[in-house]
Amino acid sequence: MSGRGRSSFTKRQKERSRQEKQREKAERKVQRKLEKPATGSDSFELSEEDFAAAAEQLALPNSHPEE
Repeated sequence: MSGRGRSSFTKRQKERSRQEKQREKAERKVQRKLEKPATGSDSFELSEEDFAAAAEQLALPNSHPEE
């Protein structure tokens, strides 16, 4: 019966380390979510010229108001 104490201790130790890893992983996930919007919003900004050029390319052929 003396072997039972050691195995339950190691099980508890493994469970604690597993929970700690899960907690660290969740913290990293939250940190990535917080950082992502700050860097992502700057990379997709269009200037007015870029927007006008894209609008011309997407315009329908018969929808020119100048004609």
